[in-house]
Amino acid sequence: MGGSTPQLIMMGAIILVFYFFMIRPQMKKQKDQKKFADELKRGDKIITTAGLHGRIFEVADTTIVIEVEGGTKMRFDKTAVSLEASKALNTPPAAKS
Repeated sequence: MGGSTPQLIMMGAIILVFYFFMIRPQMKKQKDQKKFADELKRGDKIITTAGLHGRIFEVADTTIVIEVEGGTKMRFDKTAVSLEASKALNTPPAAKS
């Protein structure tokens, strides 16, 4: 019976490591993506996860209408907007020294 205690401690440590390095960062990323999607507004430049570049023309509860070059409008789900790519698109490049 005494030999099972170290195994339980090791299993608990593995679960904690898994939580802090895998699950928790993914939950934070999902929270940031949802916040970003909720803050989208007309006129924002965005990039979809498929790589489509455009400007938001209309925002609904779960969808957005994107206007692309040539005036073409397409409807996408808000979850199709790439957080990282869109932030990079709207962030001015750092000044070179």
